[in-house]
Amino acid sequence: MAALLRSARLLRFSPSGSLQIVGTKRNGPPLSRLYGGAVGGRTTGPCTRQVACGVGTAPRHVWPSASSSSGTMRCYAVSTEQREAESSLGVRSKQAQQFDWALHKLDTSVKKTGRITRTQLLRIFHDICRTGYPSGNQALLLLRSCGSLMPEMAYAERTELAHRIWDKLQELGALYDSSHYNALLKVYLQNEFKFSPTTFLAKMEAANVAPNRVTYQRLIASYCQNGDIEGASTILGFMKSKDLPITEAVFNSLLTGHAKAGDMESAVNILPVMRGAGIEPGPDTYVALLTAYADKGDMENIKKTMETVEAADSSLMDRDLMQVIFSLAMAGHHQHIPELVECMRQERGFVPDAMNMCLSLITQGQDDTAFTILKTFPTLQADDVNSDSPNVGNFFLRHLVNMEKPVEKILDYCKDLQDANLHSSPLLFTLLCALEDKKTGFSYELMKAVKEQGLPLRPHFFWPLLVQPVKDRNPAGVLEVVKSMQEFGVAADLETVSRHILPAFPNMEAARQALEEVGCSLESESFVSAEIRLLATSDLAALYTTLSDPSFPPFDFRGSLKGSLVAGFKKSDNLEDMVKITEFLYNDPRFCRENSTPAEAVSFFLYNLINSMGEQDLRAQEEKLRKYFHKLKSQNIVISFNIYRGIRNILASFNVKSLIKDVLLLVDPSDTAALSLPRGVESKLLNLEKDLFQLKEEGKPGGAVFKQLLMLLCSEDQLERAMELKQEYEDQLDAGAYATLINTYCRHDNVEEAINLKTEMSRKDSSVVLDASKYLALVKILAKHGRMDEAVDMLKEMKENKVMLKEQNINTLFHVFNTLGAKGDIEGIRRLQDTVFTLGLTKPTSNLCSPLVTAYLENNDTPGALEAAMDCQKRFKQMPRIHDIVVALVEKGDTDLLQKAMDFVTQERGEMTMLYDLFFAFMHTARYREARKIIETPGLRARAGRLQWYAEKCIVNLQMEPLENMVELTAKLFECDRDEMYSYILRLCKETNNFQKAEATWTKMQEENVIPRERTLLLLADILKSNGQEVPFEVPEGIEPRGASDVLRRPSASSMIRGETWYADVSTKEEVQVLTEAPSSRMAVADPAPADPTRDRAGTNHTTRMLTLCKKKKAKEAYGLLKDADQKGVAVNAAAYDILIRSLMAAGSLEEAMQVKDMAVSRVSGFQLNDNANNLLILTHCKKGQTKEGMATLKSMLQADQVPSKLAIARLVQTLAQGPEADAAAIQEVASLTKALGSTLTVSSMLFPNNTALAHIRRGDVDSAVEVLEAVYTAPESLFPSMSYVFRKVLEENHDQALDKLSAMAERLANHFACYRPNTDLFLELFEMDKIEDAKFLLARCNAVAEQKSWMLSYVTKLSKKPGQVDKVKSLFSLFPDCTEKDSQNTYMMKCYDLDNDLASAKALHEQILKEGADLDELSLKRLAGLYRRAGVAIPYTEPPESFKFYAEKLKEKAETSRE
Repeated sequence: MAALLRSARLLRFSPSGSLQIVGTKRNGPPLSRLYGGAVGGRTTGPCTRQVACGVGTAPRHVWPSASSSSGTMRCYAVSTEQREAESSLGVRSKQAQQFDWALHKLDTSVKKTGRITRTQLLRIFHDICRTGYPSGNQALLLLRSCGSLMPEMAYAERTELAHRIWDKLQELGALYDSSHYNALLKVYLQNEFKFSPTTFLAKMEAANVAPNRVTYQRLIASYCQNGDIEGASTILGFMKSKDLPITEAVFNSLLTGHAKAGDMESAVNILPVMRGAGIEPGPDTYVALLTAYADKGDMENIKKTMETVEAADSSLMDRDLMQVIFSLAMAGHHQHIPELVECMRQERGFVPDAMNMCLSLITQGQDDTAFTILKTFPTLQADDVNSDSPNVGNFFLRHLVNMEKPVEKILDYCKDLQDANLHSSPLLFTLLCALEDKKTGFSYELMKAVKEQGLPLRPHFFWPLLVQPVKDRNPAGVLEVVKSMQEFGVAADLETVSRHILPAFPNMEAARQALEEVGCSLESESFVSAEIRLLATSDLAALYTTLSDPSFPPFDFRGSLKGSLVAGFKKSDNLEDMVKITEFLYNDPRFCRENSTPAEAVSFFLYNLINSMGEQDLRAQEEKLRKYFHKLKSQNIVISFNIYRGIRNILASFNVKSLIKDVLLLVDPSDTAALSLPRGVESKLLNLEKDLFQLKEEGKPGGAVFKQLLMLLCSEDQLERAMELKQEYEDQLDAGAYATLINTYCRHDNVEEAINLKTEMSRKDSSVVLDASKYLALVKILAKHGRMDEAVDMLKEMKENKVMLKEQNINTLFHVFNTLGAKGDIEGIRRLQDTVFTLGLTKPTSNLCSPLVTAYLENNDTPGALEAAMDCQKRFKQMPRIHDIVVALVEKGDTDLLQKAMDFVTQERGEMTMLYDLFFAFMHTARYREARKIIETPGLRARAGRLQWYAEKCIVNLQMEPLENMVELTAKLFECDRDEMYSYILRLCKETNNFQKAEATWTKMQEENVIPRERTLLLLADILKSNGQEVPFEVPEGIEPRGASDVLRRPSASSMIRGETWYADVSTKEEVQVLTEAPSSRMAVADPAPADPTRDRAGTNHTTRMLTLCKKKKAKEAYGLLKDADQKGVAVNAAAYDILIRSLMAAGSLEEAMQVKDMAVSRVSGFQLNDNANNLLILTHCKKGQTKEGMATLKSMLQADQVPSKLAIARLVQTLAQGPEADAAAIQEVASLTKALGSTLTVSSMLFPNNTALAHIRRGDVDSAVEVLEAVYTAPESLFPSMSYVFRKVLEENHDQALDKLSAMAERLANHFACYRPNTDLFLELFEMDKIEDAKFLLARCNAVAEQKSWMLSYVTKLSKKPGQVDKVKSLFSLFPDCTEKDSQNTYMMKCYDLDNDLASAKALHEQILKEGADLDELSLKRLAGLYRRAGVAIPYTEPPESFKFYAEKLKEKAETSRE
């Protein structure tokens, strides 16, 4: 190709030569011009709008300049060799999913701002590199982003970045095709990078990549960009020889080329040539011509061309004019720019386009032109949507700082912005940008200007300058900053001293000496407080000496020293001084709050000391704590019973109960009457009886103790003692006690006593109402004993008392019906069903209707069963057990009834449903010939759901024959997924370990020409490999097999990260259940052949029984069965080992699980825990506080190329934050380890900062916690994430010092950075915990919280989804009446009343709305109608006819429209 082009150089191109181009048409969509990337790239040839299209087409450069010799040119040829090293399967399986994520990330940035930042691109680039196997799409995405979409980078830097990306991805094995080379050319054009097109083509040829039409077009543009018409003519001649179409883009390039060559006459003549070729010049052509005139400064022709465009019934967009303005600026014709600026209409999208042009102008040194454009921005436009103050130009000032423009010039711009009322505080914002970028000298110059203008300088302004010296342990660097603070007259506060100055020094003495030498006051409050904190963690003896000095000033011990003292206790073995300090604080009132006592402060300190430790730490320091408590006892230090109870609960939760008796020594003797520490159930009973007797002797009421004793007796099934207690304390019986006794007797099937108790309770107080579960227990026992009249009366009583059935009660009701159905009691079921449905206690469902059909089938009355099913369909639109009825009719051969049944199904459900019902009935009864006739009915289509239902039924029941026949019979069924059908057989083969059948299935698939999915191939390969058979195909990599291994799927972790402790989280329990349970369709194992090694002599299938026990959560029994099988030499497959291990871990039996693992490793070749089992192992370690073991498991997973789940990572991090040492370093290690996974593991952005902060807080280092969180919120690209988790934990733990510091940080962020998220989080947490006065106080200090309407509304939405929250919603609306419209507030209130089933309040709200002349929305009216209906009251208005979903969507659309 290169030789061809060299020989073509004899061709010449003249302006007239283009007249020979005929028969071409302008191609490409006319709307392609609407987006062309960031404005400001000086492109020639095709207009920028074409060169820089959307997010997916932004180009980048790659080749060296033409002036470089070929000998020194880097080789960019694409290697086609495969990499020798295999990729990580665990990561590679996830890598393919990341392209959509990266595309969305960049696309969002482009749509929002019209540009991509270097940081964004590099982050995605590094993520892709970490996965190790970049795809072609990912490479294209990165390359296309390196051009005009990065206006903040210089052309040369963009080119260098593209080179770097090209080289690295090629090194990692990315295969490049023509699209990548074309993207490279686009980058060259946008970055004005000079290269040799001939060499470029030679490199493509060497890489075996053929150029296409786009390649040639861009090579022509490259020649024309440099004014090389001769070179362009060479490519053009080659295109003509290949009959490639000459498009508008080529003509635009030629126009630019002639202009660059100084031949404007030929450039203008391109337009008639285009028309002669059948291509009408479009806006892109006119922009190219305008740009050419702009380079010459020819304003007269610019105006004429613009008039021509208007006359041609076309128009130029603001973006087009920006391109012309950019060319004028770059050519030095600044005098014409204001005239063109006035022509811009500031249409939609003007601001982001103008921002990007300003950035490009600043990058190219055209600052004044950029400022001229900036001053045209709409006055209402502000960079900070959270501020009412004008802040136009933040991006402008930040980029000036990044480019290190002269300070004097920046100050002039700041003054002009403030004078024009475009920015409220431009100078302070510029200083912030300089500090964020660590530009020390630059920052000092700006600080001088700030001081000269009389603006305040704060200590925290210097923090960014102190970060690096402290990190490097560089005292000299810290002292330089301290000197600067003194020069500016800024005194260091406590946080500055403790967090940003003292940590740089080796010890306190060195710090004191150095700071004194530079003139710092060592007597200041901030230094003294910081010194005390440091002594508490390093030298307890010195701390005691300092505190005991009478001249030492008073301070709040709980707020300033408690955390540091806790950390000091853990680190030091100096118990004597620790006891002295504790005693001193216990007796000296100087160190407690005004409204507290020293004893209370010390008590809370002891509680926090224990609470800050985990199980391992408590065990390691058990003896030390015991000595400490005894020494405190000897000093007459006492604690309250409540504090003791809190410490006792902590010790009991970590199973360190041996310390409880030592803590008990400290309890105030006056509280000993409150102590009750029974051991075992019998001891509890004795203590309760003793307490009850004592209360009776003293004549005091003992209702609470009586009820507790009665409930304990009933739970232990000690009915005789319970009845004796009832008779003795008859006067103490209340509704709760009666309900407990009634439920217990129902459970013991004692109907007489249960009814007697119910009658006695009603006689005492007729207004007492039992809950639904107790009523249903009575109904069940009455129906079981044939007392149907009484059972019906009980249901009627439920209706009279307005007792509604909840979801869990529906299942109980089904079992009541089903018990009668199993006995064949047709009349009893009918009577109960009619009563329940007539009274409206619940709606009829197929499940509740099915027991009636069951009763008929149990009585062998098939006609009656059919009639019952038909009656249910007519009355309730339910057709229960129709499959079983049809099967029974087929088996009996009753064709008349069968025809009747099919006619009815056809009439009610359609012909196709009828055919499938008949087909499955024939399959069930092994009448395959008749089934074939049904399935081959013309026009019948595959119903995947019905076919899957029957296949799963076969797999559960281990029925290979009907499953095989179904797969065979459906071979010609229209739209039948054949791979899916055969995968059902393979799944059953996996369950039964039948590799011969699997091999036969593979052969049939090939005969039928089925193209298997990768998961199907993996499943088949797994079956063959596990039986030592050769796999006859290439096994796909990185995809998990389906079928039997579906039980190993990873759980979802969308509801965790910031939640409560994992084993108390309901959503987490469900996820753990997913990890430990297999679906029922996979639990059963086929009945193997007699020679199957999984059977012992007694014929007992150990594998099946083990899996069944695991499913029933009886892991210990399954473990015993495994040991029995092992002793008998019975083999168990790998899947059974795996499921048992996970079941044991879920049950907390970690030791047994590891024993099973060892057995599996020794008996199954190559066995190892998969990623899900390892995830569960991490969770188990976390539950036990074994953080070291959890970390070890995580590291082993990563070494084995397994990807940990979000849940495992989150719980490990949370446990490290709570653990023995609240290990912040370990949390950072986890962050580092998981960072290597890139975007394959996307945990919450605040998981690590939040828990790192909590770890510091629990170690007493609140300052470090504040530093971690503050760094998140002051980061340049911070999206202000939530730290509510930290506030919630601090409030729950009553950590006042941390709360004070965090509150101060939140207030500082609000005042100095306009960041209101932390204050809003704190407000909502206080509000959630019913600390309303504290919340109001916070609101008074930070009024901007009231403006955070979206967060407030989100919280209201969350509250309105839970019952019992109506008071909170009311309070929130009273505090923030403007957070949403009044109509929306009414909607939320009605939703709350509906959840609380509060008709009275809902009715009052409706009446109030009507009085105000307003209307209630249809969704609320629907909810109110439901309340009336449930209360049995007539609805006083016409209920909206549509569904709840319909009105909810309607309301949502209305809200979205109003926002627009």
